[in-house]
Amino acid sequence: MTKQKYPRVGVGVMILNKENEVLLGLRKGSHGEGEWSFPGGHVEFGETLINTAIREVKEETGLDIEEFSLISVCDEMRYIESDDKHYVNIGILGKYQGGEPKNMEPEKLEEWRWFKLDNLPKNIFEATGKTLQNYLSKRIYKHG
Repeated sequence: MTKQKYPRVGVGVMILNKENEVLLGLRKGSHGEGEWSFPGGHVEFGETLINTAIREVKEETGLDIEEFSLISVCDEMRYIESDDKHYVNIGILGKYQGGEPKNMEPEKLEEWRWFKLDNLPKNIFEATGKTLQNYLSKRIYKHG
């Protein structure tokens, strides 16, 4: 009997600094390897989206964030064929409180770097790219 597959729920956290730069990390060792993405991860059973955002940012960067807002919902399907992964990704904007991000998970990430919104890298993780598009277009969701 074939096991039924379901999408997972992920949260990506967009953090902007005073210079209007966004924090992105270069992924390694997982789907999207070599692509830049927001801090984030899986929603755990019984956990709210905001608690996921707080936890994941702290675990991955060592930063504390606050004042959250929902900025995007997207279908992440690029990795179905290559990695058998399908996600519904929730984009959350979190207010940057200062401090330098640290690479707390070097087995999963090469580095953290700040990028100007008008000078983003080309190799962006699918959900991060869609969240950035939604944020810049001032929309939550775009089909297709």
